[in-house]
Amino acid sequence: MPLLLGCIADDFTGATDLANTLVKAGMSAVQVIGVPTGPLPEADAVIIALKIRTAPVTEAVGQSLAACDALTKAGAKQLFWKYCSTFDSTDQGNIGPVGDALLKRLGSGFAIACPAFPTNGRTIYLGHLFVGGALLNESGMENHPLTPMTDPNLVRVMARQTDGSVGLVSFPVVEQGVAAIRRAMTGMMDRGTRWAIVDAVSDAHLMAIGEAVAPQALVTGGSGVAMGLPENFRRAGLLPERSDAGALPPMTGAAAVVAGSCSRATLGQIGLARDHVPVLELDALATPDAKAMTAQALAWVDGKLEDGRPVVIAASATPEKVAALQAKLGRDAAGALVEDAVASIAEGLVARGVGRLVVAGGETSGAVVTRLGVTSLRIGPEIDPGVPWTFAEPKGIHLALKSGNFGARDFFLKAFDHG
Repeated sequence: MPLLLGCIADDFTGATDLANTLVKAGMSAVQVIGVPTGPLPEADAVIIALKIRTAPVTEAVGQSLAACDALTKAGAKQLFWKYCSTFDSTDQGNIGPVGDALLKRLGSGFAIACPAFPTNGRTIYLGHLFVGGALLNESGMENHPLTPMTDPNLVRVMARQTDGSVGLVSFPVVEQGVAAIRRAMTGMMDRGTRWAIVDAVSDAHLMAIGEAVAPQALVTGGSGVAMGLPENFRRAGLLPERSDAGALPPMTGAAAVVAGSCSRATLGQIGLARDHVPVLELDALATPDAKAMTAQALAWVDGKLEDGRPVVIAASATPEKVAALQAKLGRDAAGALVEDAVASIAEGLVARGVGRLVVAGGETSGAVVTRLGVTSLRIGPEIDPGVPWTFAEPKGIHLALKSGNFGARDFFLKAFDHG
């Protein structure tokens, strides 16, 4: 099976979100954890999941280039650089620097940047990113503990991260369809523009954008814009029709949720779960010790896994508590504390027979998958937009890695009804 689309994702939940989009469009997809050291698995699409969203720029660029080399060596026809649909980054990067480095490595001088995902409420209009009906900087993302997003204008945000020029393919152009989008991109390339933010407020826009970028060596954005890419390979006679792209082994074992995300969506999901299943909310501010938090959680869970209901263990907190913890420990140490605790708890849960595990939070998911020694994920059925079940190798368990802002309010309850 030839590799068609090679993908690099800046965190683990984003990688499964992208893989989910591709599987729904009929591509087989495997998510590889970290830069591969051996041959890539066979699939139409391989997504290399990195943990670089908040890594130092040089580290993020180095890992991304290594992943790029592995994918191009395996014969990938096109590369996709996947980041969050809320464009999570700082003025230093890492979206722009990684994108610049990939363009240079591929010998290309132009790419689009389109994080839109209308199904989950992420839309771009006249270059401004909306989350639902709110501008990005009024959506709660302005309080993100690691990558606070205070500017909704993606042209400005991207311009601060690259030494190249940034343009806009605006809504009126996108509305006209594939040919108009391609004309706009061609004009930008002729003028030496390196990046184009592309407006999109509907799936139809994403499909048109996906078709328009078929000739591009590199495409960047959220998972939404990848929606139109599989059909490009199908038109070229490279991708057969598949009806079983998301098939996974049967689910077994106890069910659990671990959460480290502090997003509004995750806090709401925890709140609803309290009324239905056992929920433990850890307080990292009161107990700033990962080993102590782990011991508390695993002592609490004893005797609760046998009745068939999922248990929820959360180290999530309100923005005020997160700020207080960061003030006490420092931003990086506070994040590392929560990640270490949740990863250790997940490891203990699996050792106690949990075979179905939901992880909430991008950085948290990276920590959990690394601690469990997962090397690859086969992508299965979707739970909610952007969040599929996966089968983790070599652990042989089912994992759902949920970006903090994704999922309906009842996500933790209904996740275990899928499979």
